[in-house]
Amino acid sequence: TVLSEKPTTFTITVTSEAGENDETVQTTLKFTYRETYPDETPLYEIVSQENLDDNDVTDIIKLLEQQAEENLGMVMIFTLVSAVQEKLNEIVDQIKTRREEEKKQKEREAEEEEKQRFHGTPVTIENFLNWKAKFDAELLEIKRKKMKEEEQAGKNKLSGKQLFEMDHNLDTSDIQFLEEAGNSVEVDESLFQEMDDLELEDEEDDPDYNPVNLDSD
Repeated sequence: TVLSEKPTTFTITVTSEAGENDETVQTTLKFTYRETYPDETPLYEIVSQENLDDNDVTDIIKLLEQQAEENLGMVMIFTLVSAVQEKLNEIVDQIKTRREEEKKQKEREAEEEEKQRFHGTPVTIENFLNWKAKFDAELLEIKRKKMKEEEQAGKNKLSGKQLFEMDHNLDTSDIQFLEEAGNSVEVDESLFQEMDDLELEDEEDDPDYNPVNLDSD
């Protein structure tokens, strides 16, 4: 795409071949001829790009600089664009390789995590002492809290005297209960027998009774 004729300025969009999953990378190069071109290198810059990271853009600029110096004195735009085209194809391949490496790395990390889950952390004197110090500190803190709770519970527990002193209604609680009950207390006389019907013997009147001799009649 020609942008101007004086000086001659134009852009060329370069796209890589399709990589895995039909993905591509792309860049648009802008060239400007100097007055003595091709005895002088043209001005060049990247005006846009797709799917390229900053390192890729830096590499392309360095490539253009190298190719321009090597082809100084010759018409070089086709050579520069071709070099960029090859670089983009390499980048697509590198993306595939990077993804495969990332996948392998994740698999290795998952395997390592699985091993750690079954094998745990190797015990050394250092990490055991660190664990023991932490465990003892936690145990001591639990004991302190328990003692504090028991002490607080003991302080809050009131004696009977303290309860009466705090609540004077307790002084007459039994009387109130009896007053509420009234005189309606029923007695089942069938539960009792006349004293004359009971055969009771006074053990002291028994001539054979001997409180010392337990085998006595």
